[in-house]
Order: sequence, then C-alpha cells, then structure tokens
Amino acid sequence: MNKITIFTDGGAKDNPGPAAIGAVIYKDGQKIKEYSEFIGKATNNEAEYKALIFALKKVKSLYGKDKIKNVKLKANTDSELMEKQLNGTYKVKDKKIQPLFLKARNLTLNFDQFKIESVPREKNKEADKLVKDALRQQKLL
Repeated sequence: MNKITIFTDGGAKDNPGPAAIGAVIYKDGQKIKEYSEFIGKATNNEAEYKALIFALKKVKSLYGKDKIKNVKLKANTDSELMEKQLNGTYKVKDKKIQPLFLKARNLTLNFDQFKIESVPREKNKEADKLVKDALRQQKLL
C-alpha cells in the first residue's frame, strides 16, 4: 500500500487578483515532486481548490488509474474553508467554488483512502513558497 501525502497552497496577490498554486508530493515520507504554476486571475479560495485539483491530477498521472486504487492519500492545506467543505462540515455556497468542489471530490473517489486536513501555515511553507515563486516569476511580488 502506497502512502502519498500532498501539501497544497493557492494564493492571489489581491482578492481576486493574479493568482498561483503550489503543490508538493511525498511518497512514504520522501519528497518526490513539487510544482508551481501561475493561474491568472482568481480568488484565494479558487486558487486553493485549483492547487488541490492540480495535485490530485498529478498523483493520478504519476501512478496511473489502476495503481491509485491502492494509494492512501492525505492532503494537507492551510485552507480551513476548503478542508471543512470537502469533509462535509461546511456547505459550498459560492457559485464559483461549487464546480471546483465537485471536481476535487470526484478526483478523490478512485483512491483507496482520501483524507484532507487543514494544517497551520508554518507546516505548509514549501507549498506557500512555490506560490510566491510563481507570483515572483510574473513580477507580481
């Protein structure tokens, strides 16, 4: 059984404004990949969801459709809102977030197990740095 842990972050310079995402993927405690990408104009919440969606797609592409059925995936985010929405504690009321929520939820279905947890920003520094790096490349920070 593979244990995959992802750390994701998304952020916008203004809210909404130019935004970027960052994702770090660990397998059995070893960092295997990190990604950052400028995504254009978005709110902070949209960027958080887009970061998670991006990371879920990357894990699926790294392991393939059949192998992810044996993957226990844990997602770490500093977005308490996204974590509570995906865990069913909060309803998704924002019309722009609803399709992102559905996409993220659907991407988690094929994993053996999926768990999302909100972590303090100090524990999400790598993903946060990737977001800032992507914004700096656009000369926005």
